[in-house]
Amino acid sequence: MLKFIDRSIFPVVAALAVLSTLVAMGLIFFYAPVEQTMGIVQKIFYVHVPSAMASYAGFTVTAVCSLIYLFSPRDHWDHGAVAGAELGLFYCIFVLISGPLWAYKAWGTPWTWDPQLTATFVLFLLYGGYVLLRHFGGSSLRLKKIAAVLGVIAFVDIPLIHYSVRIWGGLHPVVEREGGGGLAPDMAQVFGVSMLAFLLMFATLLWLRFRVRWREAELDRLYLEVEDLARVREA
Repeated sequence: MLKFIDRSIFPVVAALAVLSTLVAMGLIFFYAPVEQTMGIVQKIFYVHVPSAMASYAGFTVTAVCSLIYLFSPRDHWDHGAVAGAELGLFYCIFVLISGPLWAYKAWGTPWTWDPQLTATFVLFLLYGGYVLLRHFGGSSLRLKKIAAVLGVIAFVDIPLIHYSVRIWGGLHPVVEREGGGGLAPDMAQVFGVSMLAFLLMFATLLWLRFRVRWREAELDRLYLEVEDLARVREA
């Protein structure tokens, strides 16, 4: 199954990811209009929001794979959960970097304890803890199940991020969601292309990271077999 996806689907997705990323960057810099209030700084929007969506996608993969793993503890679900968390955390870090850069221009300060910003930071801490646990906590079945529970519970923070502006208010802008003013047609087109590019790139990186973890597990099994064979010969 892995070889089939590699040979038929993966190259197409990877090529589309590269092409759409190049197109998105060109549109952001040369086609998207400059916003009247914030100026060129507003163009961070075209990478900030897609990065947030990519991080949500990664954490969703982690939550789904973790939930399935709790009922059917197979290695491929565990590999998928870890790969999703690592990529989700990567994009979440980018969100926490690009957001303050944009906020400094919009609010005059790089950080406020706005409900949505705070909830995003909590999400980073939760899945950051998950990744650290998986990398330094060992590889026992018990630890994997504990991490799977964390991967599912941490996902609850994502709906809180989405609805925090509506529930608690705050300074964070609402553009495309309920109550937002929407985007100008030119901006909406660029935003759509950028969103597609980020999600395709996410899918490409997710598959690559999954393959790496799969191969690492295969190598570990081979090492154990070699060690067992060496012990038998010595005996």
